[in-house]
Amino acid sequence: MFKNGMASMMQKAQKMQADMKLAQDEIKLLSCVGESASGGIKITVNGRHQTTAVEISEHLLDDREMLEDLMMMAMNDASSQVNKISEEKMQGVTGGLNLPF
Repeated sequence: MFKNGMASMMQKAQKMQADMKLAQDEIKLLSCVGESASGGIKITVNGRHQTTAVEISEHLLDDREMLEDLMMMAMNDASSQVNKISEEKMQGVTGGLNLPF
């Protein structure tokens, strides 16, 4: 009986590992757009938190300090979206266990 239980546990662990790999691959393909200034700045970030695009509205180019702050806000928005989606995908795989990924 113990032998069958152990085999079943190993199969479940292997399935969880495969599901985790699939979720990680899906996360890498994410693309999230963070915005600030009512869409005047848009920053696109992939699932690896790499910036892939930046759009800046012409009317925001006059104030450098404000532009820097708005870009930081848009980047943080995009990054938090990636984090949220990543956490949701991993919770679905791990059944709520807090495992590193």
